Order: sequence, then structure tokens, then C-alpha cells
Amino acid sequence: MPLLGGVRPPIAALLCALLAVAGFTALGLGTVHEQDVPQALRDNERQIAEDAADSVGTSIDARATAVRRAAASDAAAGSTPAALLRSLLPTRHPAGGGVLLDPRTGRPLAASGETVPLTGVDAAALVRPDNANIAPRLVLSGSGEPRLLLFARVAVPAPGAKQDENQDQTGDLSGNRNERQLLLVVSEKVAAPSVYGAGRTGQLVDRNGKVLATAATTGPALALRTDHRALPAAAVNAANAGLHTGDVSGSVLGDGRDGQRRVTGWASVAAADGKGDTSGLGLTVLTARDVPPAKEAADHTWFALVTAGALVVIAVLVTLVLWRGVQRALLRLHLSAARLARAVGEMPAGSAELGRPVPVVAFGEPGRVGRALESIRRQLLGETGPEPLPPVRRRPGVRALVLVCALVIAAWGTPLLFLLNRVPAGKAVPAAAVADQQARTEAAADRVQRSLGRSCTDLAAAASAISGAPRERAAEVLRRERADHPTFRSLYVLDRTGAVVLRVGKQPLRTLDHTPAGDGIIQANTSGTIPAIAAYAHIPAARKAKSTEDAVPAVVVAEIGVNALNSQVARQGLGSVWLTDERQRVLAASIGFQAFQALPHRGLTRLVARTEAAPGSAGGPASAVLHAGTAPGEGPSIAAAAPLAQKGPVAALGWRVVSAEPAAALKLAAYQLQARTMLAGLLALSVGVACLGWLHIVVVRPLRAVTRCAERLAGGDRRTVLYPVHHDECGSVTRSLELLRQALVDRDRGGGSAYVAPVPAPSFPRGGPPQQ
Repeated sequence: MPLLGGVRPPIAALLCALLAVAGFTALGLGTVHEQDVPQALRDNERQIAEDAADSVGTSIDARATAVRRAAASDAAAGSTPAALLRSLLPTRHPAGGGVLLDPRTGRPLAASGETVPLTGVDAAALVRPDNANIAPRLVLSGSGEPRLLLFARVAVPAPGAKQDENQDQTGDLSGNRNERQLLLVVSEKVAAPSVYGAGRTGQLVDRNGKVLATAATTGPALALRTDHRALPAAAVNAANAGLHTGDVSGSVLGDGRDGQRRVTGWASVAAADGKGDTSGLGLTVLTARDVPPAKEAADHTWFALVTAGALVVIAVLVTLVLWRGVQRALLRLHLSAARLARAVGEMPAGSAELGRPVPVVAFGEPGRVGRALESIRRQLLGETGPEPLPPVRRRPGVRALVLVCALVIAAWGTPLLFLLNRVPAGKAVPAAAVADQQARTEAAADRVQRSLGRSCTDLAAAASAISGAPRERAAEVLRRERADHPTFRSLYVLDRTGAVVLRVGKQPLRTLDHTPAGDGIIQANTSGTIPAIAAYAHIPAARKAKSTEDAVPAVVVAEIGVNALNSQVARQGLGSVWLTDERQRVLAASIGFQAFQALPHRGLTRLVARTEAAPGSAGGPASAVLHAGTAPGEGPSIAAAAPLAQKGPVAALGWRVVSAEPAAALKLAAYQLQARTMLAGLLALSVGVACLGWLHIVVVRPLRAVTRCAERLAGGDRRTVLYPVHHDECGSVTRSLELLRQALVDRDRGGGSAYVAPVPAPSFPRGGPPQQ
């Protein structure tokens, strides 16, 4: 019967697996090379450009929405074109100029501020009903400077028509005969992108590569050197190609000069889904920074070859030891036991085979089984009786041999897993990467601050719109405000006593119990399961009362959902980000958190303390390398903290944005080498445990059972029937032992004996001779 499985497969699998791990070690560790500018810095510059592009796109969308909202809510019957234009220009959104056009003639009805460049503007086509939201455009002014044109329809009563008081003042796009459509065009300067980090420059360019606006941070100026002139053009070309390939950001590395290399990141301002007001503008944000090249580090090829070679030697030695100590010995037992079984079944022809001694090895279980077989052979020949074999001194056996092989493999894999190629985080992480983490954290704080600022601005506009309006009209304004701001959970109006007189949306988590002064942001609770954060704005009519007693202070409040803040702080590549209050308790985070919990690491708390304002200063951002991770079992990380704002409606809150990114997540050669070294050690330990465990299950444990059975049979146990379990060497030996047991039983009973040599007086088993 052919053998299935057995001792060969696990040993062969162990050899092949260890050689594969050695190959991975040589290739994986040998291909890690130190770069003069690490990939981590290039990725950081790309992500910084993405942050700046997101800020630009959000700003353009917000300004375009503000123009449309003003045009939809402030149109009034009987106003002159000039007065109507003044009321339509968005408040708190500085505009270079504005013009009100008659779409039928294209003639300006009123103008304000600088001259609005109208070349190529077809007013009649823009106000068509099928053109719901008119997308902004980039044009050049008379002086050649770029301008951003924002458009909105304005519905005004037709001459001689009566305005229905119940008619929505937003206008009828279907062509109501009682209204006529005007086109509002607002011209604004193109704002430069917001960039952070010392020595960094940001540029906003169009699809032709022309620079529209430039912003620079404090630090060494980035002069446009001759060898770097091609970088912006290359980035713009990549951005234009990305519109077709789906890539929206990237980075370009310049040549080295004066001991510095310039890294340029680019990101398209257009939304990834191709929708929105910025999709047709073709804008790209470029950020650039000079970084010092990294010092040349030692090559890891020699280490990889030596380590892989050591594993090859270990694999060969372990295989030879297992082959000699287990496989060859077990195969000899299989052949010897099978020979004896055939000999007793072919008597008297097999007497010659039965007369050959069993070769006995002197190691472990195979030696013990061999001695037992030799004793059984001699019993079959009548040379001895079933006398118990002398006690065998317990010496290391096959199990100990397998354990030694496992320890040898562990001696190679454990140092790789825990000791070798470990670099302190302070040396492995370049200072530029820490500065980039701080710059991105500042950008996240600015993003949250701008979002809250826009909430306050839009809420103030809504408060002005409901001033003196009837309840139904005020409710409609609040409903429209909530529809335009998905971040608002609830909007409600408080009277002088703090009672809610009007509410739209969900039930507030916690209503304000008083009417705060001015406009701004307030944190309504300091405990609970959900932070309650609200924007508020006073209704102007309440401020025009003649006396304090006659005043009816009313304030409109918008409760901001925590999920909106969570999405604001979350950013790819920034790691874990938290928004904390003035007591350093978490209000929002990019990961799961419990409201008002403390920061997860003391190093983060100390870092936040460094951002607090000292006497006579406004405070500022801070960054550091934390040698302990922010989560249990996590390695070193780079962390940064930045105040949310030093001025504006949220400055008094004392909020901070804190971020922490595991250093191992950065694409640095030191951490790549460490990760691959650990992986090689883990693979070696895994395959060693798996294959040797396999060997123990299919060979060592069954062999120990066979050893006990063979020794009991040689010692006179004739009653225990031996059942083979596996179709391998151990199963074959077990089957042969069962045949030998049956032969011994037949001989002891006197039937079927056909031995050539005379058999001396038999030695009967315990209990006396068999009954006749």
C-alpha cells in the first residue's frame, strides 16, 4: 500500500519555506535604499497641496453660494437698480466690483466698485431656466490682472406688475410674466492659497500654467532659480493629465543646488467628482519648499546578504538533522518492520529473512522501536522469551530534536523581530517631516476655523433676513438656512427671557438659557455624551429699541453637529486628529472617541500646553516626536498641536487641534527596513512553528505511541490489538507490529508454527500456559 503523507512533506516544506524566507530577506532588505529626499517628504508636500486646494475650493464655493443667497433673499420690489445692487453685494465678503445686467439687452443697469470685465459674458444664455447654478469664471481685467466672476439671477417685479405678498421672493425660473430676470455679476480678486510651514510658497495657477496668486510663509524666501523654472510647468501638466487619468494630486522633485532640493506638490482645485463651482475653472495649487538632502547612509545590501545566507545555512543544517535523525531512521523502521511481517507470513520461505537482525539506531524513539523489533524477532525464532526489556534510560528523543531545530530557527528570527535595524525615532524622522506635520495641523485648525466663521457669517445674514418678518417668513428663512448648511442640527430663536419662540430641525441637545451678547460660537456644555456647540447671532431689530425695557433681545442660534467637526479635522495622512476645548478635553476627532475625554497620551497634553498663550503673546503651534505611541503597543509618532484661531468668533474658546501620526506609517527608509526586517523574522518563526508543528503532529506524536506499543509487545503484551491510524511510516510500522503480534499469539498457542530452528521451551505470558 502506498504511503500517504508521512515524514517527508513537513521536512521538505520546511526547507522550501526557509529558503523562500531567505530569498525575501535578500531582496526585501537589499532593495531598501536611503533617498536624499525621503518619499515621506514628497507625500507630505502633496498632501499639503491638497489641503491648500481644498481651502481654495471651499472658499470659492462659499463666496459663490453667498452671492446666490443674497440674490435669492434680498430682491425687493420698487428698489432702484443701484439700491438693489448695494443690497445684493454679499456682506462680509469683500468684492472688487459688481454689476447688474439686463439679460435681454446685455446693458448694465447699475455698477459698483471697480469695473467688472464682461468680455465673453452672454447674460441671456446665463439666465436660461435650464442653467440652475451659474458656474464662476476666470477672466482678465483691463489691467491684465485675473478676476473671479460670480453670477446669480435676480428676480424683480416686471414694470407695472403687482407683487404678490405670498409669492416667494426667490423668483420664478419658469418665466413668470409678473417678474423679469436680471443677472448679478460680482468680480473678486483671486485669493492666494493658504499655506503653512516656514519657507513654503503657495501658488494658484490656471490650466495654462499662469500664476494667478502667490502666498509665502515666514522663513527663507524661495527664489525662482533657473533649474526650478520647469517645476511649476511640470506640475501643471501633471494636473491637466490627471483630469483624464483620475489623479488629482502629486509631487515633483527638483534637482539639487546650493545644498537644497526643492519639493513641489500640486493638487487640483476641482472636486474629485467633477461637480461644484470650481470644476470648470481649471485651477491648480502648487506648494514648494526647499529641503536639505539626507546624509548618505550605509547600504543595507551586505546586511541582507549575510542575514539571508545565515538562514540558508540554518535551513540546510535543520533539514539534514531532521533527515538523518527522523526521516531516515523512520524509513528504516518501516522497512525492517515490513520485512519481519512478510517473513512470518511466508514461512518457511521467510525464515532466512527472519534470521537477519534488525538494524538498531542508537537515538530516541527509533532506537527504542528497533530494539523492540529485534526482541520480537528473537522471540519468533525462539531465542528468548517475552521477558521485559531492561529499562531504557530516558534520553532526549525525536521531540527534543524537533525542539532544538525550532530554537535554532528562533535564534535567527527573534533578533530580526525585536532587536535588529531599530533606529531611535528622533534620528529616523527628519525635522522636515515634523515641520510638515505641524503645517498640516495648522491647516486643519484653519479649516475648522473657516467653517465656524462661515457659519457665524451666514447665521448673521439669516438674522438680518428675519428681522421684523412674520413668523411664517422667519420659519421659511430658518428652513432654507438649515437646508443650505447640513452641519446645522437645529436652528431656533430665543427671546429676552431665554425661551425658544421658534425652532427648525431636530431637538437641540442643550438650548442656551440666556441671550449672549454679540455674535459668535459658544460651547453649551462641558459634560455629557455629545458636545453641544452652537453659533449665535442677534437679530438687528432687537438692537434698535429705544430703551432697555422696551428692547426685546432676540438671538437666532444654530446648533452645530459633532459629525461636521469630525469630518473637518479628518484628513488622509495626518493620522489621528482631535479637537479639544480649553481644558484639553476632546470635542471631536477623526477616530472614535468619548465626549470630553482626555487626550490619549501625556505627551499630547504637554504638547498642547506649549501652544497656550504666554503673557504678552498670542500662542502658536508646536510639534514634537513622541517616543511612545498614542495607543497601547504603538511605536513612536510625530505629533503637532495648533490653536484654532487667534482672532475671530472662535478665538475666545481656546480650542486646539492636535494630531499624531505613527512614525512607522511614514515612507522612510529606516522604518521600511525595520518593517521588512520584522516581517522576515516573523515569517521565519511562522514557517518554523508551522512546519515543525506539522512534523510533531504527523510524525513525532504517532512515533511515540508506536514506541510504547512496540515495547509492550516485546515485553509480552499479546492482548492489545494494534490499529494503524495513518497511511504513513508510523501506520506501516503499526500494521507490521499487529502482524507480528498475531504471529506471536499463534506461536504461543502452538498453531501455525513453522520455524526452521528448534524452538526451546517457550516462555508463557503471565497467567500460565494456554488452556487446551
